[in-house]
Amino acid sequence: MRDLGRFTLLASAIAGRSLEVAPVERGAAAWTDGATVFVAGDAEPLEQLRSLAVQAALLGAGSLDAKILSALVRRPAWARRYLAVEGHRALVELEPLLPTSMGSLIHRATAARSDSPAASLAIAKSREVVGDPLPAFGAIRPRAARPLPAPPAMEEESEAHVPRRKSARPLRDADDGEDGEDGAAGGLDLFSSPIGGGGVIGCLLKKLVGDARSAGSGPPGADAPTHWSRRGARVARATALSTASASMADGTLVFEPRGATYPEWDAYRRRYRLDWCTVHEVDPRPEDLVPFSPPDTRALRRPLAHLGTDLERRHRQLQGDDIDIDAAVEARVETLAATAPDEALYIDSVRCHRDLAVFVLLDVSGSAGKPSASGTTVHEHQRDAAAALTVALHELGDRVALYGFRSQGRTRVEVVPVKRFGDEPDAHAMRRLGGLVPGAYTRVGAAIRHATMVVERDGGTSRRLLVVLSDGFAYDHGYQGPYGEADSRRALAEARRRGTGCVCISIGADTDARALRRVFGTAAHATIPTTNQLAGVVGPLFRSALRSAQVQRRAFQRKERTRGRLDLERKTA
Repeated sequence: MRDLGRFTLLASAIAGRSLEVAPVERGAAAWTDGATVFVAGDAEPLEQLRSLAVQAALLGAGSLDAKILSALVRRPAWARRYLAVEGHRALVELEPLLPTSMGSLIHRATAARSDSPAASLAIAKSREVVGDPLPAFGAIRPRAARPLPAPPAMEEESEAHVPRRKSARPLRDADDGEDGEDGAAGGLDLFSSPIGGGGVIGCLLKKLVGDARSAGSGPPGADAPTHWSRRGARVARATALSTASASMADGTLVFEPRGATYPEWDAYRRRYRLDWCTVHEVDPRPEDLVPFSPPDTRALRRPLAHLGTDLERRHRQLQGDDIDIDAAVEARVETLAATAPDEALYIDSVRCHRDLAVFVLLDVSGSAGKPSASGTTVHEHQRDAAAALTVALHELGDRVALYGFRSQGRTRVEVVPVKRFGDEPDAHAMRRLGGLVPGAYTRVGAAIRHATMVVERDGGTSRRLLVVLSDGFAYDHGYQGPYGEADSRRALAEARRRGTGCVCISIGADTDARALRRVFGTAAHATIPTTNQLAGVVGPLFRSALRSAQVQRRAFQRKERTRGRLDLERKTA
């Protein structure tokens, strides 16, 4: 029997809710109860993929809500007729999210007969001629299926979401159709999935869970391993494939986004794809804001107190490394006037001038919604860390910005400004942070490039630091495996070369050290179990990142000066 767990991510993405995949009893048709999709365990991968996609599409299109299921109870003929029509309609509605091989399964004339589940039910009850559903459609079991929940209130949007439908820029457009030119890239074929990227079906099935989550140890601060309990790792893996794309995706339509395009590194062709990704800065809707109180920051202030400080020359000090001439002259005059002179006659160099801009980039993709070993979600750990770092650095006098990020294809990388440079970390900013709900995917490279641009443009200091809070799982359409990992490493290297230090911290996730190293490369990174351990690692990590950025920036500047001199000599020769 084939491992059906590898289909979990694809099924969850299509349905817009967390799903499990399990084998159906021998000889029975595929079906779903709303929480699990049951498919034939001994069938061919293409048959399993098609059956799973149809059942997930029924959930994603709202075809199995309570009213529909109640009408089909004890009506097997109606259920078959309903499935024959609604199955095609659901596939058409969610076609941008489906594997391309599903196109041959859709009968568009049948799908055009209905525009909603209610219309499909009306056709099933009527005397209209309706053929039998295709074998890949499986069956509907009204008694066993769990009705879909009603749309949640705004305060409960973290519990469920509505999948994006009929977007003007579907995820399929994220691929340029050129991958077939390079054998290493793996061209798209009939078995490719827009959710998992290009490649043959075997590659897709392997990559869906191959490096997605694995228990292990990580390097907190430097190289000391962090051990995880097996129980915690199992819990995390069981729910790691969450793809809920809740309020931010739908709420962003209220505001006009500001877009910027960035290149992306193609590891297979060893070159950049210019103007490949579009990043949109999107403000959340007012009704999406949720009250949130930042955690105590006292433990963080001490390790962060001396970061990014410059030596400041202070006059009229009681001790120092030079004499203050003005103070010495005044003291001599006071002595001659028979008055007590001031003894503060020196100039001292004190490291107290704050010269640091920090950009905190918070991963709010669907994978952050999984539980951690401590019971709370990874998102809660990372959100608390982001709030604590932002408040502590602001109180110390640094310039700080906090943004969340997620993606839905290369044309829709969304960043949510929680606190911009110059803003106060007040209650409104914390409500923005509290309203962030994990959803969608993780195109890390584009978010890092945008963050680097913002901190260079708005930071206003000579020292810059980018802090990425993420589980280290780079995944999006056409952006997974070695391709996504290489682009993430390249984006971090670009930032360091331009003088921005990079720190990557994973909190509560079960990503092992090797996976983090593939994504974060040589950037300073650590993985810790809870936010309480943050104070123990931020000091060494931040100092190492700032030193590395300064060294690389000087080397890059020397290289540019040398190149400019050689170009000038060449022109004048």
